[in-house]
Amino acid sequence: MSEDEVIVGCILEDSWLTLEQMAAACGVEPGWLLQHLQEGLIPHAECLGGTWRFSGAAILRTRRMLQMERDFDAAPELAALVADLLEEIDRLRARLHWLEPSA
Repeated sequence: MSEDEVIVGCILEDSWLTLEQMAAACGVEPGWLLQHLQEGLIPHAECLGGTWRFSGAAILRTRRMLQMERDFDAAPELAALVADLLEEIDRLRARLHWLEPSA
């Protein structure tokens, strides 16, 4: 397997991706990520010593944002809002699933 290939699988919550790994995992250019980071649209990332690190949760959010921008020509801010709403729906569904007794 070459360095450019990305294995898609389950990302553990305590794993971190570099900017280049994140760009490859999402199919975007690093510049696209940097623009969205500068606008504060990817909260699941942090910069330590000038190096960006992305959590596993950032992959799903970034892919959702990218899909909204591509499919609907949405502005980045609108794509981020949709991603926020989808994340909230995911949290509520998980909570509902946990609260419902098993049949």
